[in-house]
Amino acid sequence: MRFVDEATIEVVAGTGGNGCVSFRREKFIPEGGPNGGDGGNGGNVYLQAEASLNTLVDFRYSRLFRAKHGEHGKGSECAGKSGADLYIKVPVGTLAFAVDTDEFLGDLVKPAQTLLVAKAGMRGLGNVHFKSSTNRTPRTATQGTPGESRPLRLELQVLADVGLLGLPNAGKSTFIRAVSAARPKVADYPFTTTYPNLGVVSVESYRSFVIADIPGLIEGAADGAGLGVRFLKHLSRTRLLLHLVDIAPVNSEPVQDIINIIQELEKYSPDLAARERWLVLNKVDLFAPEEQAQHCQAIIDELDWQGPVFQVSALSKQGCSKVCYSIMNYLEPEN
Repeated sequence: MRFVDEATIEVVAGTGGNGCVSFRREKFIPEGGPNGGDGGNGGNVYLQAEASLNTLVDFRYSRLFRAKHGEHGKGSECAGKSGADLYIKVPVGTLAFAVDTDEFLGDLVKPAQTLLVAKAGMRGLGNVHFKSSTNRTPRTATQGTPGESRPLRLELQVLADVGLLGLPNAGKSTFIRAVSAARPKVADYPFTTTYPNLGVVSVESYRSFVIADIPGLIEGAADGAGLGVRFLKHLSRTRLLLHLVDIAPVNSEPVQDIINIIQELEKYSPDLAARERWLVLNKVDLFAPEEQAQHCQAIIDELDWQGPVFQVSALSKQGCSKVCYSIMNYLEPEN
């Protein structure tokens, strides 16, 4: 299914039903009093998080959503039926904004969670409410009020504990395949990942975390180059970033690659750039054992990297379990 993480829709709540003007008309009661019933309330419009959805693609085809109107009141003090509320299913992780004011309306982060996005119109009152000692035959009733109508901007941000950063072909998709059951596309050309992939990593019984792989970043990404910057927002919920770097012998500038990614991250979001970030040096299996440690240490020294560093081969899974256990202990420290 095509991945879509932004959509604009219009929601219209139901209008309340009008009150009724009516009088009793019964045999032997020539001057019956008012008995006009109230209208029904309109239906509200809600967004509802649905765990089985992972894209906003359906909103590319259906953009207008209307709740039911309330029915009008009737005689014999019969109230009109209220309009049914409308629940619009969206993926977990959806944020809603009002298009006209750019107001943030809410964030749906739990399955079955609901968010009111358009309030229903209120019912009109029947003439039975306007009877008084000086007005025995009121011919007044009120109309129902219109429901709210507003355009919404929906944004999907995937829910993950850990996010993968790196250049195209750094091995991010191979890494997520190695540590989880996710199966993103892997090939020997750039941008094989064109949308975020999520994988659940089970470290041991009852201990697991979710990892997200986004399309690779390139230099100039913050200014619109490549694909990755569009998906960086999906890392905003993560607690930890893994920066994967291709250190294969054919890559002569791994340090510059690392610096480029850090600069693009800082341009995009200083908050995201300040998040905990670990360095993962990938493709170490392409070095002789005696060269591996020396090459990795040279990269660390040149960067003056102060955070955790891991040496892995995503293809052979060398060192991957150590990374996963370290992540698990960072997210949920053992007592």
